[in-house]
Amino acid sequence: MMPRRLAVARLWYEGNSFAPVTTGIEIFRAREWVAGEAAKDFYRGTATEIGAAVAFADSQPDWQVEFLLCTAAPPGGPVTADAFATIRAAILDGLRQQAWDAVYLSLHGATVLVDNPTPELDLLRDVRAIIGDVPLGASFDLHAHLAPDILAQLSVAAGYKTYPHIDMAETAMLVLQAVTATAENRLTPKMAIAKLPAILPSFNMRTTDGPMAELQQLAQEWRDKPRMIDVSLFGGFAYGDSPFAGPSIIATSDGDPDLAQQAVEALSAAMAARRDDFYVSIPAPAEGLRQALSCQTPGLIGDKPAAVIDPSDNPLSGGIGDTPGLFRALLELRPNVPAVFGFFWDPPLVARCHAAGLGQRLTAALGGRVTPAFGAPVEVEATVLALTDGQFRNLGPMETNLPVNLGRTALLDVQGIKVIITESCQTPNDPGYFRLHGIDLDKTGLLCVKAKNHFRAAFKPLTRAIIEIDAPGPASPNIRHYSYRHAPPHLYPFDESRREGS
Repeated sequence: MMPRRLAVARLWYEGNSFAPVTTGIEIFRAREWVAGEAAKDFYRGTATEIGAAVAFADSQPDWQVEFLLCTAAPPGGPVTADAFATIRAAILDGLRQQAWDAVYLSLHGATVLVDNPTPELDLLRDVRAIIGDVPLGASFDLHAHLAPDILAQLSVAAGYKTYPHIDMAETAMLVLQAVTATAENRLTPKMAIAKLPAILPSFNMRTTDGPMAELQQLAQEWRDKPRMIDVSLFGGFAYGDSPFAGPSIIATSDGDPDLAQQAVEALSAAMAARRDDFYVSIPAPAEGLRQALSCQTPGLIGDKPAAVIDPSDNPLSGGIGDTPGLFRALLELRPNVPAVFGFFWDPPLVARCHAAGLGQRLTAALGGRVTPAFGAPVEVEATVLALTDGQFRNLGPMETNLPVNLGRTALLDVQGIKVIITESCQTPNDPGYFRLHGIDLDKTGLLCVKAKNHFRAAFKPLTRAIIEIDAPGPASPNIRHYSYRHAPPHLYPFDESRREGS
């Protein structure tokens, strides 16, 4: 008996519609752009969706798994039309090459283009048109904003259950097993979806505590019911301006559409009851720094830094690695403990540092390079402490062992503060980021980073406190700062009077 054929492809990107920069094809090529045997080599042993697909291929001799284009880029501004056209063509052309028994897609759910807010739904429709009634499964990020029409395109869908996202591989494996079981006539998936009419910021969306933790516990009770394949909660991505903006719940049962419908209705009501719990108030930079310096942990053994994180310029929310608010407050505070600031995205400054060499002093303007809209540059005198090629592998629990390429980097000393400068805009969510620069966290008193909740996955056990601050930036916790063009006008907390052009 010939093995069945499974096609695997990936387009993973989270787009901030309000970021002042766009994302071109070169950004995808720099992070993940592989196919065929190269994809298996790249992802094998990584805690990622395609890492799970490789493990599936290695363990299922009855399935011949073909890896079409697998690509991802760090979250940022809208993707250019040309970049998406290139990715779309590669995936669709691969699907046209032969007949398939099942297809699996690793998607994000919050991709936006410069000229199109619905590219993933369009891609799913294109895939369905090519493969006909072949079982099609997809995994999504917890922050996906999903259209009800995906039920007409997909046989199986599931999303991450954790935030920080440390179950990417497990989510993919669930979908892979379900979609191949469907092809083998061992499952009959029936899906239901419900949408919540709101845009929820993700600051208090962690699954370790708070309202999303409570909702995941309720969802688990539904997942434990007989004949239930999966129940996934999606919080949506507040900075993605989409006609499908906002949270959603998808339930998939084995042949029981009523069970799936009951689950999404119950969980939608539970999410609506907790809606306001997702909105939080966080301190300004100076106050957050003072809190970090004053916090103590009774009985703490050993030294750990206090971390202050700036989610408004978090690249994984579409931040630009360029806003100076937290750094300016750090300089003004003049902390009496060893401090590290990660990071500024400034390729020209990195080039200057590499040309100058170790130990050299130079003047620099930090922040405000991409745009002064979030604060003027900070003029400094700096000494070059370290230069790197920007290459490391993740050490923490999120995307474990995945190769990371920051481009070249430089470590500067600015008034006793160590400042990391990079050629690419990527969040410092992994301890390998700091090890690359020779930074010993046990000898750091204050760690200031452009990051958000994913930072906690690796750094919660490595820090004595993590404090978020509210500074000007493209991913502010106050979503009322943004004017949406595509999101439905009735979504909470907006109304028609707050629409763009009103």
